[in-house]
Amino acid sequence: MRKFKEFIIEKLIVICGLASIFFVALIFLFLLKEGLAVFNTVGPFKFLFGKSWYPISEPAQLGILPLILGSLLVTLGAAVISIPIGVGCAVYIAEIAPAKTKEILKAGIELLAAIPSVVLGFIGMITLVPLVKSIFHLPTGLTALSGSIMLAFMAMPTIVSIAEDALYSIPKTYKEGALALGATHWQTIWRVMLPAASSGILAAVMLGIGRVIGETMAVMMITGNAAVMPNNILVPVRTLTATIAAEMGEAVVGSEHYFALFAIGIVLFIISFAINVTADLFLHKRQQ
Repeated sequence: MRKFKEFIIEKLIVICGLASIFFVALIFLFLLKEGLAVFNTVGPFKFLFGKSWYPISEPAQLGILPLILGSLLVTLGAAVISIPIGVGCAVYIAEIAPAKTKEILKAGIELLAAIPSVVLGFIGMITLVPLVKSIFHLPTGLTALSGSIMLAFMAMPTIVSIAEDALYSIPKTYKEGALALGATHWQTIWRVMLPAASSGILAAVMLGIGRVIGETMAVMMITGNAAVMPNNILVPVRTLTATIAAEMGEAVVGSEHYFALFAIGIVLFIISFAINVTADLFLHKRQQ
């Protein structure tokens, strides 16, 4: 009976794994079916590198380069803010904080990760947007910088949690050996622990960036939603995700606009898939 139960559980796990792959493949095929139709009216190069997004004009202008640059600008800004703070917090929790403080901080990070993005977006509209407008003397605080700060706040729980696990999984003999050779605590962290956990930390960063680039509600609420070519981080931008969320409900089914939004979904799918595969490769490298 015990072997039978193990057999059933093993098969259920295999079925669940295969089902996950199957559903992801179905989603991608559905996106391809709906999205590739846009290339009957606009070429792939013009779609990806066109500078004008006016989907309901006559004729429709379906260039998503401003949307791609808006997404990249917000994502890079969030990465610049979240990576050093997130890795620093992970080092503190894993190597410096007392046991009781460590438990409190880890619980707090888990709670931060549970806050809905729409709530964070609302808080950003009320507090962060007016602050950015006041500090930089801008006509509006709905800018890429506001989106970057808020997305950095959303990415940090992922980065801190995974990076802390990577540091904690390093064999204690590494640390003991460095200290026995006369290294200080900081030298041990900087020269031994961080290099040993580098692949895990990099995976944490990649997964954090994956969370940022796929975020919708927060960026739609505080980045201004202006589909224009951004020239700095203090101007309103529109991201790929915000475009789909804002326009899909109004797009006429079967229109160029409708198919273009699905094509944007294909671009997002490929970007997110590439980020997650990269992170997975680094995680496997660390395990080896």
